[in-house]
Amino acid sequence: MFDAVKVKNECVEWIRKFFEENGKGCNAVIGISGGKDSSVAAALCVEALGKDRVIGVLMPCGVQHDIDCAYKLVNHLGIKHYEINIKSAIDGLTGSIQENFELSVQARTNLPPRIRMSTVYAVSQCFNGRVVNTCNLSEDWVGYSTRYGDAAGDFSPMCNLTVTEVKAIGKVMGLPEDLVEKTPIDGLCGKTDEENLGFTYAELDVYIRTGFIEDKAKKELIDTKHRNNLFKLQLMPAFKPEI
Repeated sequence: MFDAVKVKNECVEWIRKFFEENGKGCNAVIGISGGKDSSVAAALCVEALGKDRVIGVLMPCGVQHDIDCAYKLVNHLGIKHYEINIKSAIDGLTGSIQENFELSVQARTNLPPRIRMSTVYAVSQCFNGRVVNTCNLSEDWVGYSTRYGDAAGDFSPMCNLTVTEVKAIGKVMGLPEDLVEKTPIDGLCGKTDEENLGFTYAELDVYIRTGFIEDKAKKELIDTKHRNNLFKLQLMPAFKPEI
């Protein structure tokens, strides 16, 4: 049985230790979408460091229909925050690239999260920061992240926690229910995570923790995604000369 309070307390202590060893007095800087992952990660940092050492970065691309969720979170936590619209950056870069060749669908889809992470790092370097990675184990397991986009960061408090476990921690921390239970939408093509993946997080989480899944086709799909995306979780291969 998952003990959300125990794990939450251990994670808070881990964050404090990270900052003691890797940036004493630094701030946690985090991209805020208003979904469960950024909400729980930000709340963990606030409990670990205090609200004065957590900075949220809201990054709509033009008009973001659910940006009120992001504002609800930063106001609930009482953290300093900045809204930086990335549309002109994406439009400018897209236009420059397409003067040379047509962007592939995959490249176009992954450009916004990479621009967002560049933005978070720019804010972080202006405010003595360390960037929070907000990925969870479920997404990492099947590669549902953008390399050097939302998969980047300086420390990762939730990469070994499933979606189900992240939600449980959010609830024991008293986060607004609508943020914790918000239907995850990728923010890239407008579909929900589960529509894109072909299975639910509930099914995936049980499979990760127990190895059980009833639907054999979904098992094969999960296993294939896991194998194909392991490179995202590994260090960059580096040549080592024999000297």
